Amino acid sequence: MHTYNVLIVDDQPLFREALKNIIMAGYPGSKVSAVGNIEIVMKIVEEGSKLDLLLLDIDSPYINGMNSLRALSKVAPEIPIAIYSTAQHKELLLQCFNLGAIGFIPKSSRRDQVTEALSRILSGEYYAPSRIVRGSDTLSENSSNSSTHEQISPELLCSLTHRQLTVLERLSKGESNKEIAEYLNIAESTAKTHVSAILHRLNLHSRTQAALYTSDFQFDEYLKR
Repeated sequence: MHTYNVLIVDDQPLFREALKNIIMAGYPGSKVSAVGNIEIVMKIVEEGSKLDLLLLDIDSPYINGMNSLRALSKVAPEIPIAIYSTAQHKELLLQCFNLGAIGFIPKSSRRDQVTEALSRILSGEYYAPSRIVRGSDTLSENSSNSSTHEQISPELLCSLTHRQLTVLERLSKGESNKEIAEYLNIAESTAKTHVSAILHRLNLHSRTQAALYTSDFQFDEYLKR
């Protein structure tokens, strides 16, 4: 069983204790610390603490949400940062991943969902709930579409092979490599290779980011060619 060094950043003792209990139950022997303001976090990070994960509440006024995420990503880009928040819209996911987060956990998540999210994040995967990735965000449609097309142009999409476009379409639905492999009747390792090539070609950092940026795309026209 792996053990981890995790820092929880939240000004609400109830949330801190709940997260700590979930981590300790899943990874006995792990070191789990909790602080309530960003100044302490920056001091810990600047002292070179070897953290396996930093869980950041972006709702608290004492933590200064997105600005703190931006600062932490610059000061210690090697530390994986996962966000948790009451907000659950796609535009916020995009902002968090663009600023360096590797995970997004809604505060409304059940205990088993948090456990799954932490497991995937600690194993090095990017994580965001597929229902948010696939759903419409709560901001304006123009805002969402603008962010998408700034990142992925039609020319870039057309540069992908037919198979890569098919894989990207499945990615946009939030499917895992295993699900993509089963759908296309290929090996999971082959699906993983396709995903890596797609991310490189589209200048994206993660499959979650790819899903977020393409969930509103109509792939039919591209797949006809």
